[in-house]
Amino acid sequence: MSRAVIIGIAGDAKLWIADLDTGTIKELPPAGELAKIADLRRAGATVVKKVDFAVAVSTAKAAFSGHFEPHP
Repeated sequence: MSRAVIIGIAGDAKLWIADLDTGTIKELPPAGELAKIADLRRAGATVVKKVDFAVAVSTAKAAFSGHFEPHP
């Protein structure tokens, strides 16, 4: 099972890697295949692989409260 997730938030060109085992999140410079994905994102594409739930929230506090704001 995967224990790390690459994240890109709509409206932000940066990619991030979240290591769930260490509890860290770091910026991941796009290189190689990730650079191709970054280009697709800039063109408006959404890429999802092996993730079955994801929600962008305004703050961590909102997530911990169980309140998930809809995002257009």
